[in-house]
Amino acid sequence: MKISVCMAVRNGANFIEEQIASILPQLGDKDEFVIIDDASKDTTIAIIESFRDERIRIVRNEQNRGVVQSFGRALEEATGEIIFLTDHDDIWRADKVAKFLEMFNAHPDITVVMSDLVIIDAAGRIVSEPKFGSKKFHGGALRNLIRNQYQGSAMAFRRSILDYCLPLPADIPIHDVWIGLVNQFVGRVGFIGEPLLLYRRHGSNDSPEKHAPLMQMIRWRWALMKNLTWLYLRRL
Repeated sequence: MKISVCMAVRNGANFIEEQIASILPQLGDKDEFVIIDDASKDTTIAIIESFRDERIRIVRNEQNRGVVQSFGRALEEATGEIIFLTDHDDIWRADKVAKFLEMFNAHPDITVVMSDLVIIDAAGRIVSEPKFGSKKFHGGALRNLIRNQYQGSAMAFRRSILDYCLPLPADIPIHDVWIGLVNQFVGRVGFIGEPLLLYRRHGSNDSPEKHAPLMQMIRWRWALMKNLTWLYLRRL
């Protein structure tokens, strides 16, 4: 199965080299690494190009479009049967791809796979226990509308669900929860209880550590419910 790794990055020079180096050895010759550069002003592009790897395809946004629409563009560019999402500042465990493919191959009905993760600091030191550990991952729509457990950088999915996810609605809060929620209506989720992702927190992440204000959270949930309702009605 051809793999597409999709990354969106803006001004990622501090960490992107280490992340790309953790991913490329896990890909086959016919796989692809689609990187959307969201109008970076630093040396991000030069670092990516320094790998001189034909599997890397850089698509540049002329203007800053934000993380959701940049990931949406990456998904539209992807051609693989299995699609991984990745941030520019994390690190993949060396067996991440193999573990995910093992799950997909063993369970043809599973369309989205999530793995556990640990948090690392800016220097790459592990600073947390596994996020889920002995706790169960819950993929249900209602539960994740209330409190999202999906994390794009710890996800992969079959190409088939893109027919329902794309184009990404402009008003959703983030792409990963949308993909996870849509999958609840069209597929099945699987979970790998191993921390295959080292998720870096460094103070400049696209996803904030603190909750958004209450009214913003209400607006986001309304947007998700509205778009899910439209999706459901279209499927009827």
